[in-house]
Amino acid sequence: MSKFRFPFQRATASKPSVVAPSQAPGADFAPLPSNLTAERVLHVQHYTDRLFRFSITRPTSFRFRAGEFVMIGLRTDGRPLLRAYSIASPPWDDALEFYSIIAPNGPLTCRLKHIKVGDEVLMAHKPTGTLVLDALTPAKRLFLFSTGTGFAPFASLLREPETYVKFDKVIVTHTCREESELRYSEDTVNALPDDPLVGEAAPLRVTRYATCTQDTCRRAGRITDLVSSGAMFDDLAIAPLDRTHDRAMICGSLPFIHDMQLVLTNAGFVEGSNASPADFVVEKAFVG
Repeated sequence: MSKFRFPFQRATASKPSVVAPSQAPGADFAPLPSNLTAERVLHVQHYTDRLFRFSITRPTSFRFRAGEFVMIGLRTDGRPLLRAYSIASPPWDDALEFYSIIAPNGPLTCRLKHIKVGDEVLMAHKPTGTLVLDALTPAKRLFLFSTGTGFAPFASLLREPETYVKFDKVIVTHTCREESELRYSEDTVNALPDDPLVGEAAPLRVTRYATCTQDTCRRAGRITDLVSSGAMFDDLAIAPLDRTHDRAMICGSLPFIHDMQLVLTNAGFVEGSNASPADFVVEKAFVG
């Protein structure tokens, strides 16, 4: 377990300013169910024609653990349309960030892609999820395996101070179809040195390993193949997976999750949960 300790007094992010919406919230709509809140968009950034990130206001009473997800959405035909989204911002941030794919004909994302600053986004009051540090037993290294927008919960965990208290090294992988789709994880890791809470620890602890499958890039291939063949460990000059000192989290497409689960179980890893912490955990919440 890491000997790194953070100061008792934590820094806080600056309070984001809320831009007034172009029309009154809830106009011509029925009242929201009691389990939902209406928040406002603070920032939108499109990376490709398929991927974008956005941030919204955060209710003062909203609490979550790094790695959890929450239901968010929009009003359509006067009714809430919600999907599960991993929270990409850390628990100490004043705003809530999300990373989204634009699914072809997706009932929510085909609308969500048009949001702009000041627009309304609906959010449930209660977060949940299995990609949390509490679901893993202590070890030296933490592997975060992701594909596509599955990187989002790891963006939160990489900015969570407790990650660096529990683990000496963090190896985060991100695999996408094209190299341009890897930019979000690149931006996230590159910004870690400037983070107010983990800026001292993260640059020394985090290694990013990015690959793509349908484009010419520096590293090509499916991460499951690169792990199984040992190529990833050779590339990084590190020891192979070993459950005696390694833990892992998995988030991405369902086929990827199944394949990565098989890789880990074949290596002797045991799947854990909030109720029964063990060697690795997976997340199965998707957007659409």
